[in-house]
Amino acid sequence: MGTDAAAGQAAIDAVREAVIADPENAVFTAQGWRPLFAAAPGARIVIVGQAPGARAQASGILFDDASGVNLVEWLGVDEATFRDPGRIAILPMDFYYPGRGASGDLPPRRGFADRWHPALLAQLSDVRLTLLIGTTAQQHYLGARRKANLTETVRAFRDYLPDQLPLVHPSPLNFRWQGRNPWFREDVLPALRSEVTRALT
Repeated sequence: MGTDAAAGQAAIDAVREAVIADPENAVFTAQGWRPLFAAAPGARIVIVGQAPGARAQASGILFDDASGVNLVEWLGVDEATFRDPGRIAILPMDFYYPGRGASGDLPPRRGFADRWHPALLAQLSDVRLTLLIGTTAQQHYLGARRKANLTETVRAFRDYLPDQLPLVHPSPLNFRWQGRNPWFREDVLPALRSEVTRALT
């Protein structure tokens, strides 16, 4: 690792330690949970997703479930590439599992990404493509450039290329959405794989 890369990795590690020490995360730290994100200097792609799920938090591995299997297939990469933070960084909108609510997992905490993402992204100077998974990530990074809803934002993916590409969550529970929107597999996924290849080359 060169001097610049080593300094970048040290800065990323310092962010991780700062997240752990932050009083706002004390309840998670007390449970022995570590903040879940994957980033290293040299990353060409950043995946911005929701908060980690309970299984990921328990294992310490992001997308450690069927959603991860689907996402790897969508990207057209192998598992080793997907798990290499020096090639593909993963920055959830919250680095901890937020717990369960009345209708499923709670959303990422407001303001978390605003506080911690910039310091990490500052160390990722080689990023060529940012994938925005789900409404929360798209609201944060696309702002007023979003369309009326998630479906229309994903359908208009070409409007955000070559720097960003919005996606629906790869959860198997979204099979009904995919069934109603066949253009996703016909149009979006081939373009996604092409953009991923471009970014990693």
